[in-house]
Amino acid sequence: MRPALYIERSARVSTMAVNINKGKALSSLSLTPLIDVVFLLLIFFLVTTRFAQEDYELDVVLPAASEAQPLMVEPKEWFVNIDQQGEYVVDGRVMTQDEVGEVLRRAVANNPVNQSVVIRADKRVEFDYVVAIMNLCNRAGVRDYSVTTQHD
Repeated sequence: MRPALYIERSARVSTMAVNINKGKALSSLSLTPLIDVVFLLLIFFLVTTRFAQEDYELDVVLPAASEAQPLMVEPKEWFVNIDQQGEYVVDGRVMTQDEVGEVLRRAVANNPVNQSVVIRADKRVEFDYVVAIMNLCNRAGVRDYSVTTQHD
């Protein structure tokens, strides 16, 4: 005899196939050509930068010329600071007028065409100190110098 609450279960499992529509654009997109192009660009830039370095590393004895200009280095904008006591500070070092003139002459020797100097003077300093630096710039051959001010 069977108990009254017993329910017989079937052991059958039904399966149903599900079709997922991804769309035509996604199925036609292939990443392989994109990756190929990225690798080609990477190889191109690696090769060209390597050749550019080798041009400067080649040991060559250059001939002399009477009108040759020195090799231009990266132009550095020099800042000449003048504090309230009239002391000159260049590159974090306190200098005399003669030392500032020597720094400016060396800067022009390294970059004769477009060397620039920015003069930053305390507003309480006598203008003679500023004029002295302007005169040193003219003597050294610096044609691009300016005096900075603060915007009110």
